[in-house]
Amino acid sequence: MNAPVSGGAEQVFARFLDLERQTRAAQTSAQLAYSLVNDGQALFGFRHAALLIAGKVQAVTGVSAVEPNSPFVAFVEQAVAQLFKREQLQQARVVAADVLGESLRAEWQSLSAAQVFWLPLVDRQGEVFGGLWLARDVAWNPAEQVLLAQLGDTYSHAWQALQPRKPWRLRWTRKRRGLLVAVLLLGLLIPVRQSVLAPAEVVPLGGRVVAAPLDGVIAEFLVKPNQTVKTGELLLRFESTTLKAQADVAERALGVAEAELKANSQRSFADAESSSKLDLLAARVEQKRAERDYARELLKRSEVRAERDGIAVFADAERWTGKPVQTGERLMEIADPTQAQLRIELAVGDAISLEPGAEVALFLDSDPLQRHLARLERSAYEAQPTAGGQLAYRLDANFDAPPPRIGLRGTAKIFGDRAPLGLYLLRRPLAGLRQSVGL
Repeated sequence: MNAPVSGGAEQVFARFLDLERQTRAAQTSAQLAYSLVNDGQALFGFRHAALLIAGKVQAVTGVSAVEPNSPFVAFVEQAVAQLFKREQLQQARVVAADVLGESLRAEWQSLSAAQVFWLPLVDRQGEVFGGLWLARDVAWNPAEQVLLAQLGDTYSHAWQALQPRKPWRLRWTRKRRGLLVAVLLLGLLIPVRQSVLAPAEVVPLGGRVVAAPLDGVIAEFLVKPNQTVKTGELLLRFESTTLKAQADVAERALGVAEAELKANSQRSFADAESSSKLDLLAARVEQKRAERDYARELLKRSEVRAERDGIAVFADAERWTGKPVQTGERLMEIADPTQAQLRIELAVGDAISLEPGAEVALFLDSDPLQRHLARLERSAYEAQPTAGGQLAYRLDANFDAPPPRIGLRGTAKIFGDRAPLGLYLLRRPLAGLRQSVGL
């Protein structure tokens, strides 16, 4: 059981003056808070004390750092808030348990001492900005209450000397908070221009795709990425050993068929059987000639040449060299370097309503400070998986000025129609909510 230390009046008065001196000697609000809940324990014998500023516990007896979620801190804050609503905290007084709710009274018995004294901290305007919750097991006598009331003035003066401004919770009255909420709500109705960010790449416009003309293995690339090429210039070669052999065999087979046809033609004047075979042998010669021409054409296709002037657009020659490819497989693209467009991959979750002609601003990864303007040309109706594995809509935009170099990547900012600020900020949360609850 805690009890005040007994002694003569002179001793008590000396301790009281020393307590005031310690209070005024505090250099910071943290030192003062520690002093308020600890230094008076020897004089008044309280079991524990809690300092509350603007309804929040700032310090507790014997604790260096307050844990906001601890049961005792939560109980004291709830009890003081309830007493404040009932206007029980304006003056220094003994707090009776019956003024609190039933649940708080039950917590009081387990978390705090039976006898509680409330010592308010009052500012120069006479408004309470905080206070001390002092709890002990024995009742507070009138002399102690007078001393505590006097000490409360000292505590208030010392705290205001270190913290001259009111806590923000007290500066912002209910009326001010309501006005601020109203202003914020009105601000959410301000129309703003919608925009969204998406990865983008500069790609050729109207380029000529170079596809594999046959099934085979690429032997070598004769051009480098972004190299300028002319019409008819050799781009790459396929492995042609097998094709040359096929062409040679087809040529020899044609020679055999022609010789057989010629021999039977000469015998047909005297031999009726030879005359009857002429049509079949002539057809066989045509068949072998077609096979030879096809073999020659395949051999000719083993060398792929440029069909227009431009630059060769592809990633890496080593990636293709020695690799088997199928007919029609894309190998590269021949494009005009002055003709390019912007390809954008807009994620499904970021999609907004966009119309053709919408403004697009491109910020390249290599030059993020420069802005390249473009106009939206078309947008896909169906989302497709990207290389990164996410679903995205493909958007194409044309540049307003000479385009950057083909192959550069960056981030595109696409501008949509105007919408209320609240809808712009809460668009994705609202979409997620609708998907969750099905509204």
